[in-house]
Amino acid sequence: MKSLPYALILSLILSTAATAQQAPLVLAAASLQESMTAAADAWAKQGHPKPTISFAASSALARQVAAGAPADLFVSADEDWMNDLAQKNLIVASTRVTFLGNRLVVAAPAGSKVRIPVRPPAALARVLGAGPLAMADTPVPAGKYGQQALEKLGVWAQVSPKVVRAENVRATLALVERGAAPLGIVYATDAKASAKVRIAGVFPESSHPPITYPVARLKTSTNPQAEAFRRFLISRAGKAIFVRYGFSAR
Repeated sequence: MKSLPYALILSLILSTAATAQQAPLVLAAASLQESMTAAADAWAKQGHPKPTISFAASSALARQVAAGAPADLFVSADEDWMNDLAQKNLIVASTRVTFLGNRLVVAAPAGSKVRIPVRPPAALARVLGAGPLAMADTPVPAGKYGQQALEKLGVWAQVSPKVVRAENVRATLALVERGAAPLGIVYATDAKASAKVRIAGVFPESSHPPITYPVARLKTSTNPQAEAFRRFLISRAGKAIFVRYGFSAR
């Protein structure tokens, strides 16, 4: 077999390295795992460098940015953590766009027959308070939304002793999938992403603030591909990808 000329090999290596350097780094909320990955794949199919995506709780990602972690885009599962970075002057304000929405649900194992009665409060407290009830930690958007909903519905005092906290919404989902908790408060899109769980109940939208996802470019970003990918995410074609995974477009 004929070996490639050294100059050609060097050219291929440099080309590959340049492409890797151009790929934007996106910090995205844990609930976006499947949908953001699909968006990155679609972007790459158009001939762009495939974005590198780091998934975690929005709270953890925002703290990483505040601590100086290099990244290009931040996509949060709530407005509060984006506001936090805006107040610290860490985002390009003109690039901030709220482009997705979600619903808050109670997930149960796929074989479970339990149904969640939203009212009266006594019935809701009885079902959720049987415990353990998996929820994301309170700095995490899903955890905050969940606690706000339970407080609004008047059952937090009865249910809170049975709550088991998780690092993020996907860790909450995993507790239900493994049977470590019979119920968990997650987003509708998380429940849809798993064949091991089903939606046992949906919280009224009036019981918590709107669940919205803003995206913004970080001020430290120097990657020319970052803004192009951000614009793709908020485009009609980009939003359509997320809608396929159960999000609402805004």
